[in-house]
Amino acid sequence: MTFGNDAPQPLPSMPEPAPEPHAFQLTLIGEPQPVRIPERIWRSWFENPAIVARFESKRYRRLDDQCWPWTSGVSSTGYGSFRAASLPGPSRRGTVPAHLFAFQLEYGVIPRLGWSNADDAVLCHQCDFAGCTNPTHLRLGTRRTNRGEYELRRRNIASPLADVRGPAGRTRAIADAVRAGLERNEDSTEIDRRIYLAEQAGLPFTLW
Repeated sequence: MTFGNDAPQPLPSMPEPAPEPHAFQLTLIGEPQPVRIPERIWRSWFENPAIVARFESKRYRRLDDQCWPWTSGVSSTGYGSFRAASLPGPSRRGTVPAHLFAFQLEYGVIPRLGWSNADDAVLCHQCDFAGCTNPTHLRLGTRRTNRGEYELRRRNIASPLADVRGPAGRTRAIADAVRAGLERNEDSTEIDRRIYLAEQAGLPFTLW
């Protein structure tokens, strides 16, 4: 997907974004009810060096073609959970999916996201690893297409979707591996080995 002027463009099925101050996104963090975050608040976070630095401290950057694991809090659905700020309102307001923060930090604020309709825009992991925060592994899609891709790929026993620990278990196991390597001041090669072993530990047994 091409992002003109470094900003994601709305999908053809998406309505044009409403003008400020009414424009908002719905950010799903593993809870039944989404949280509404105004675009102006997203932008204020990305323009705050302290918030960005805190975010970067919670993900492990690897080569551009590899997954960048989230090493902090994890939602029940396996996505990284980042508390960008404390906002007034319901509990955990201001806590957003780490991959959504990463994508918008790189490409700009997405005008609108929602989960009320099969054709609403969502952010999809092309690597199928929910704990990945590498923006090059993410693209805008719809609930419908995302679900279709999931059904096609989850039967591949080598896919992260087949992990017997589930998405949250996989994200936590890989995060533990990264933190263990960093605590021991290991180099990137050794940490990559730890990540590989953590990935392999969740693969289902195969009968030949």
